[in-house]
Amino acid sequence: MQKGNVMKLTLCLICFSTSIMAAPFGEKADVEYAGNLWEALSDAGLVGPGAIMSTPYTGQHPHGAVLDTIDSVVTVNKGFLQDGDTGAVIIKRNYGGPGVSKTAVANDPEKYLKAITVMFKRSGYDPENRDWFWVKYKPNGDLFMNPKKMKMAGRVAKGMPKGCIACHSAAPGGDYVFNSDRIK
Repeated sequence: MQKGNVMKLTLCLICFSTSIMAAPFGEKADVEYAGNLWEALSDAGLVGPGAIMSTPYTGQHPHGAVLDTIDSVVTVNKGFLQDGDTGAVIIKRNYGGPGVSKTAVANDPEKYLKAITVMFKRSGYDPENRDWFWVKYKPNGDLFMNPKKMKMAGRVAKGMPKGCIACHSAAPGGDYVFNSDRIK
Protein backbone atom coordinates (compact mmCIF):
# COMPACT_ATOMS: atom_id res chain seq x y z
CA MET A 1 0.00 0.00 0.00
CA GLN A 2 2.76 2.43 0.90
CA LYS A 3 4.56 1.65 -2.37
CA GLY A 4 1.39 2.59 -4.30
CA ASN A 5 1.20 5.96 -2.51
CA VAL A 6 4.84 6.69 -3.32
CA MET A 7 4.15 5.87 -6.96
CA LYS A 8 1.09 8.19 -7.03
CA LEU A 9 3.06 10.99 -5.39
CA THR A 10 5.89 10.56 -7.90
CA LEU A 11 3.43 10.70 -10.80
CA CYS A 12 1.81 13.83 -9.38
CA LEU A 13 5.20 15.53 -8.98
CA ILE A 14 6.18 14.67 -12.54
CA CYS A 15 2.89 16.01 -13.90
CA PHE A 16 3.15 19.16 -11.80
CA SER A 17 6.76 19.90 -12.73
CA THR A 18 6.02 19.31 -16.41
CA SER A 19 3.08 21.71 -16.29
CA ILE A 20 5.14 24.53 -14.76
CA MET A 21 8.17 24.17 -17.02
CA ALA A 22 8.71 27.33 -19.02
CA ALA A 23 7.52 27.35 -22.59
CA PRO A 24 10.19 28.24 -25.15
CA PHE A 25 8.30 31.41 -26.07
CA GLY A 26 5.58 33.82 -25.03
CA GLU A 27 6.71 34.14 -21.41
CA LYS A 28 6.72 37.47 -19.57
CA ALA A 29 10.43 38.14 -20.28
CA ASP A 30 9.93 37.39 -24.00
CA VAL A 31 6.94 39.72 -24.18
CA GLU A 32 8.81 42.52 -22.39
CA TYR A 33 11.82 42.10 -24.64
CA ALA A 34 9.58 42.15 -27.72
CA GLY A 35 8.16 45.48 -26.51
CA ASN A 36 11.66 46.90 -26.12
CA LEU A 37 12.63 45.56 -29.54
CA TRP A 38 9.56 47.24 -31.10
CA GLU A 39 10.60 50.52 -29.47
CA ALA A 40 14.15 50.20 -30.90
CA LEU A 41 12.72 49.36 -34.34
CA SER A 42 10.35 52.32 -34.17
CA ASP A 43 13.14 54.70 -33.08
CA ALA A 44 15.17 53.52 -36.10
CA GLY A 45 12.24 54.13 -38.49
CA LEU A 46 11.94 50.43 -39.30
CA VAL A 47 8.34 49.95 -38.11
CA GLY A 48 5.31 52.16 -37.66
CA PRO A 49 3.81 54.86 -39.87
CA GLY A 50 6.24 56.04 -42.53
CA ALA A 51 8.68 53.19 -41.88
CA ILE A 52 11.50 52.55 -44.34
CA MET A 53 10.38 50.07 -47.01
CA SER A 54 11.97 47.91 -49.65
CA THR A 55 10.44 47.01 -52.98
CA PRO A 56 7.39 44.76 -52.46
CA TYR A 57 7.70 41.25 -53.90
CA THR A 58 5.47 38.20 -54.27
CA GLY A 59 5.29 36.26 -51.01
CA GLN A 60 4.25 32.82 -49.92
CA HIS A 61 2.62 31.08 -46.97
CA PRO A 62 2.88 31.57 -44.05
CA HIS A 63 3.96 35.18 -44.46
CA GLY A 64 1.67 36.78 -47.01
CA ALA A 65 0.72 37.34 -50.63
CA VAL A 66 3.10 40.30 -50.86
CA LEU A 67 6.15 40.99 -48.68
CA ASP A 68 8.83 43.58 -48.17
CA THR A 69 11.98 42.72 -46.25
CA ILE A 70 14.71 44.92 -44.85
CA ASP A 71 17.63 44.29 -42.55
CA SER A 72 19.61 46.57 -40.31
CA VAL A 73 21.34 46.68 -36.93
CA VAL A 74 19.61 47.96 -33.79
CA THR A 75 20.33 48.16 -30.08
CA VAL A 76 17.72 47.00 -27.61
CA ASN A 77 18.61 48.49 -24.24
CA LYS A 78 15.50 49.18 -22.23
CA GLY A 79 16.39 47.52 -18.93
CA PHE A 80 17.74 44.11 -19.87
CA LEU A 81 21.49 44.77 -20.05
CA GLN A 82 23.36 47.91 -19.09
CA ASP A 83 25.02 48.22 -22.48
CA GLY A 84 22.05 46.82 -24.37
CA ASP A 85 21.91 44.14 -27.02
CA THR A 86 23.17 45.23 -30.42
CA GLY A 87 22.41 42.85 -33.24
CA ALA A 88 21.30 42.30 -36.79
CA VAL A 89 17.58 42.51 -37.38
CA ILE A 90 15.45 41.31 -40.27
CA ILE A 91 12.01 42.85 -40.65
CA LYS A 92 9.51 41.20 -42.98
CA ARG A 93 6.24 43.01 -43.55
CA ASN A 94 3.41 40.67 -44.53
CA TYR A 95 0.66 42.12 -46.74
CA GLY A 96 -2.69 40.70 -47.77
CA GLY A 97 -6.38 41.36 -48.24
CA PRO A 98 -8.69 42.13 -51.14
CA GLY A 99 -6.94 43.94 -53.96
CA VAL A 100 -3.43 43.30 -52.66
CA SER A 101 -0.67 43.48 -55.27
CA LYS A 102 2.91 44.67 -55.36
CA THR A 103 1.78 47.97 -56.86
CA ALA A 104 -1.08 48.43 -54.37
CA VAL A 105 1.31 47.78 -51.45
CA ALA A 106 3.90 50.19 -52.84
CA ASN A 107 1.22 52.90 -53.12
CA ASP A 108 -0.58 52.29 -49.78
CA PRO A 109 1.36 49.87 -47.55
CA GLU A 110 -0.60 50.57 -44.36
CA LYS A 111 -3.88 49.54 -46.03
CA TYR A 112 -2.60 46.02 -46.72
CA LEU A 113 -0.21 45.42 -43.80
CA LYS A 114 -1.32 42.34 -41.84
CA ALA A 115 1.75 41.40 -39.76
CA ILE A 116 5.40 42.22 -39.15
CA THR A 117 7.67 39.26 -38.52
CA VAL A 118 11.05 39.99 -37.01
CA MET A 119 14.26 38.05 -36.42
CA PHE A 120 16.70 39.76 -34.05
CA LYS A 121 20.22 38.36 -33.55
CA ARG A 122 20.59 38.38 -29.75
CA SER A 123 24.06 37.23 -28.69
CA GLY A 124 23.97 34.21 -26.36
CA TYR A 125 20.18 33.94 -26.44
CA ASP A 126 19.69 30.59 -28.19
CA PRO A 127 22.99 29.18 -29.52
CA GLU A 128 21.22 26.01 -30.78
CA ASN A 129 19.30 28.18 -33.23
CA ARG A 130 21.90 30.81 -34.13
CA ASP A 131 20.74 33.19 -31.33
CA TRP A 132 17.65 34.46 -33.15
CA PHE A 133 14.86 36.08 -31.14
CA TRP A 134 11.61 35.69 -33.13
CA VAL A 135 8.54 37.94 -32.98
CA LYS A 136 5.27 38.27 -34.86
CA TYR A 137 3.79 41.73 -34.39
CA LYS A 138 0.47 43.20 -35.40
CA PRO A 139 0.80 46.45 -37.40
CA ASN A 140 0.37 48.47 -34.18
CA GLY A 141 3.17 46.61 -32.34
CA ASP A 142 0.96 44.28 -30.31
CA LEU A 143 1.92 40.62 -30.39
CA PHE A 144 0.07 37.90 -32.25
CA MET A 145 -0.89 34.78 -30.32
CA ASN A 146 -0.82 31.22 -31.59
CA PRO A 147 -3.92 28.97 -31.37
CA LYS A 148 -2.89 28.00 -27.80
CA LYS A 149 -3.00 31.70 -26.81
CA MET A 150 0.79 31.94 -26.44
CA LYS A 151 2.25 35.29 -27.47
CA MET A 152 4.55 34.88 -30.44
CA ALA A 153 7.82 36.23 -29.07
CA GLY A 154 11.04 34.44 -28.14
CA ARG A 155 12.02 30.97 -29.31
CA VAL A 156 8.82 30.66 -31.35
CA ALA A 157 7.84 27.02 -31.91
CA LYS A 158 11.24 25.74 -30.76
CA GLY A 159 11.29 21.94 -30.94
CA MET A 160 8.09 21.81 -32.97
CA PRO A 161 7.86 20.21 -36.43
CA LYS A 162 6.36 23.44 -37.86
CA GLY A 163 6.94 27.10 -37.14
CA CYS A 164 9.58 29.80 -37.38
CA ILE A 165 12.59 27.82 -36.19
CA ALA A 166 11.71 24.58 -37.99
CA CYS A 167 11.23 26.39 -41.30
CA HIS A 168 14.22 28.71 -41.05
CA SER A 169 16.59 25.94 -39.94
CA ALA A 170 16.36 24.71 -43.56
CA ALA A 171 17.74 27.99 -44.97
CA PRO A 172 20.91 27.55 -47.04
CA GLY A 173 24.14 28.60 -45.36
CA GLY A 174 23.07 27.43 -41.88
CA ASP A 175 22.23 30.98 -40.78
CA TYR A 176 18.40 30.62 -40.67
CA VAL A 177 18.14 33.38 -43.31
CA PHE A 178 16.68 32.66 -46.75
CA ASN A 179 17.49 35.82 -48.72
CA SER A 180 21.25 36.10 -48.03
CA ASP A 181 24.18 34.61 -46.14
CA ARG A 182 25.42 37.96 -44.82
CA ILE A 183 24.27 37.45 -41.24
CA LYS A 184 26.16 34.71 -39.42
